[in-house]
Amino acid sequence: MNYSPLIERWSAIPELALWARQLEQQIAEGLSHERYGDLARWLDALNALPELPSGEIIVNESRVGLRGSNLNSELKDALITALKGLHPWRKGPYRFYDVHIDTEWRSDWKWDRVSPHLSSLRGRRILDIGCGSGYHCWRMLGSGASEVVGIDPTPLFVVQFWAIQKYLQQKNINVLPLGVESIPEKIRAFDTVFSMGILYHRRSPFDHLTQLRDCLISGGELVLETLIVEGDENTIFVPPGRYARMGNVWCLPSTRALERWLAKVGFKHIRTVDVSRTSLEEQRQTDWMQFHSLQQFLDPNDPNKTIEGHPGPVRATLIATAP
Repeated sequence: MNYSPLIERWSAIPELALWARQLEQQIAEGLSHERYGDLARWLDALNALPELPSGEIIVNESRVGLRGSNLNSELKDALITALKGLHPWRKGPYRFYDVHIDTEWRSDWKWDRVSPHLSSLRGRRILDIGCGSGYHCWRMLGSGASEVVGIDPTPLFVVQFWAIQKYLQQKNINVLPLGVESIPEKIRAFDTVFSMGILYHRRSPFDHLTQLRDCLISGGELVLETLIVEGDENTIFVPPGRYARMGNVWCLPSTRALERWLAKVGFKHIRTVDVSRTSLEEQRQTDWMQFHSLQQFLDPNDPNKTIEGHPGPVRATLIATAP
């Protein structure tokens, strides 16, 4: 997991030089063995990945990875064993020849809903906040971005990214073991910022929206995806306890309320481009994610409600322009 090229490159970019000076320490803290007892096991799995034959690199199709002839049984077994050492795989899917990582989320479905509404990503510097293993980062790179940086504070997902990168070896794509609070204030360095599935986990949604604004250059594009509820511009649902078994869901606004929030912090050209109910086909248990998933989070007698009786998960994507 070599971040030296990123740090060196950013050191020469005025708006990113400050962050570059902080990155080495931030990364060390984010990958601390003292904080994350399973990290050694995940790194062992990463180091156990076998060498694979050269193949066609795929970053612009639903299954990111390598395409080519089927692997022999010995190599295939070694690859599956190492990759399953990084269980659970939540965002994807990925493939390496005839080994398919069937992740919990069909993240390609979200990408297919969002991507038609984006400005061209060609030549853009992109930040993906809460990126997981970096699936959408690869799709952004496949859409022509000049640089993609994802951040996620979960070390397992960062190691999963480096497992994919071992085989794809693409420049100008990184996933950092950081939370959003590690980004320097008012950095104004990115042409496009994605925040998908993050807002409802933030105690202060306005602080998060302000930080997203301050990551963008003037005229940059925000892509915001979050859980919402039906209602007017004044509708905000605050779960009294857990929401779909999640304890860190703070509030779910209506799309009209969210549009008003974005305008309040200065965004322009705000539009809701997609509203979709999360289905049991899009988020589910697989051999690569064997823990509880959406089916266990919904009311068994009414899939339109969570197990707690709240409105079931509906996600909206909004796009806006930074001032």
